[in-house]
Amino acid sequence: MLANYGYKDGSGEYFITVDTEKCNGCGACVKACPARVFVVVDEDPYDPMREEPVAVVVQEKKNKIKDECSLCKPSGHRPALPCVRACKEGALSHSW
Repeated sequence: MLANYGYKDGSGEYFITVDTEKCNGCGACVKACPARVFVVVDEDPYDPMREEPVAVVVQEKKNKIKDECSLCKPSGHRPALPCVRACKEGALSHSW
């Protein structure tokens, strides 16, 4: 299941997507993110039947994700974001 966290406004769409089928709840994204956007929870809010931990975006950061991620956001040919690089399962992506 794809869990989208973020918002859309007049300037664009700003979402972080967590592929919950790939996420193993290891917490690598939590450690890699300087803005502390992620947290690992025991219960998936999108899939109550899931029994493994999963990374989610902190509730208070969802509606300001563009600003929260601005320090790491690549421009030009910079490498992928720290959270994306840290996720060995390939479970994270950004829409912008």
